Amino acid sequence: MSAISARLERLPFSGFHWRLLLIGGLGYCFDGMDSSSLAFLLPVVGKLWHLTSVQTGLVASSTYIGYFFGAFLSGVLADVVGRRVIMMYALAIYCAASLASGLTSDWHTFFACRIVAGFGSGAETVVIAPFLAEFVPRRYRGMFCGSLVGFMSFGYVTSSLLGFFVVRNFPDGWRYVAMLTALPVIMLLWWRRTLPESARWLESRGRTDEAERVVAAVEQDLRRQGHVLAPVTCPALSNAMIMSAPGSALMNVLSLWSRRLAPTTSVAWIMWFSVAFSYYAFFSWIPSLLIKHGMTITQSFSYSIAIYSAQIPGYFSAAYLNEKLGRKGVVATYMLLGGISAIALAFSQSELQIMLAGMSLSFFMNGAFAGVYAYTPEIFPTSVRATGTGSSSSFGRIGSVSAPILVGYVYPQFGFGGVFGMTTLVLLAGAIVVVLFGIQTKGRSLEDIEAEEFAGFRGAPVLSANAETQP
Repeated sequence: MSAISARLERLPFSGFHWRLLLIGGLGYCFDGMDSSSLAFLLPVVGKLWHLTSVQTGLVASSTYIGYFFGAFLSGVLADVVGRRVIMMYALAIYCAASLASGLTSDWHTFFACRIVAGFGSGAETVVIAPFLAEFVPRRYRGMFCGSLVGFMSFGYVTSSLLGFFVVRNFPDGWRYVAMLTALPVIMLLWWRRTLPESARWLESRGRTDEAERVVAAVEQDLRRQGHVLAPVTCPALSNAMIMSAPGSALMNVLSLWSRRLAPTTSVAWIMWFSVAFSYYAFFSWIPSLLIKHGMTITQSFSYSIAIYSAQIPGYFSAAYLNEKLGRKGVVATYMLLGGISAIALAFSQSELQIMLAGMSLSFFMNGAFAGVYAYTPEIFPTSVRATGTGSSSSFGRIGSVSAPILVGYVYPQFGFGGVFGMTTLVLLAGAIVVVLFGIQTKGRSLEDIEAEEFAGFRGAPVLSANAETQP
């Protein structure tokens, strides 16, 4: 462990970390509001533009098509040019496209704007967790990252309230909601003033002076608040840190499938695909499926509020258990219970049964995401952390894109049972892969995981057998 990472690991959880949690959490909140609001716009724009079931599924996938490209590209660039700058440019793209989507007059233009908005949203949110996790000590990291993504639930609840009070009550309500999702542009000025670049990333790129200034500023802020910092201790390394020249974007992408990283990359990609496929097969179609089940738009939107509200305890219970069970255990457990909830939903008959089973599925699926977002940045080395996280999230968006389209084909043929039977099988397969092949990260620093799991990978520290603790 280098002196920079040792200094970060010894920090108490303080106002600095709370501020990072709020900043990153707001990013996830707006991402949740954006992606879920489309579900409430679909019944309206589908009727307005006389969309077929397949066309509706295509529009439902628009955000995730953009997310696929945005997540991958930003992950790669964030490891080369920096986490902070990518987050801010991505947010600007997202806001502009969201505003434009509310001004469209045909479904083709709306579809295109949603793709661009999804590009910006995916590019921003995929960087938040790996970026901010690099500031947080191991003893808080799982709970921090789980709580961070938990803010997404507030965005979902907000979109359901907007659907109920705005979309259904105003002729152009869908336009108002689409344009409201552009509001996070206000956050750009705050982020520009408040967010430092990741010291761990700066160090991995050989920019140690800049990393030192970032950590020193954090330490000075904590001392001003009255915190007494523990002495810096770090294990001696036989060759300190074996650092290679910073990798290019192409080198970073190719290294994900090197002998050292291929097993980890495979687990991460499968995990993301199975969770994202199952999640969006359900949530992108909730209002429409409920209406097809015989409910009115008003009933559908009110039931959706209850179902989306169950996300909040789902996320934050998983965030708490991230430190108790470990991220790997949380992901597998919540995926399994999500599959059981999907089966219950498939066999529900009454409206009360549908709502309760939907709330249960919402609870466990979002809890699984709290584990996934905390787990993924931990299982990749610092030099390719954003690339690994971005590529995993991007691959998961293949599930996000394909799920709504497949639902458009499956529902007319097999009904509710077919839709949720399909999601259950995908969830169970993903849970089995995580349990059997996932790395355990509970209680380990990012440097410990890197040294012990990826020894020999470029830039990984090499631990000496007779390592000592030194000031």
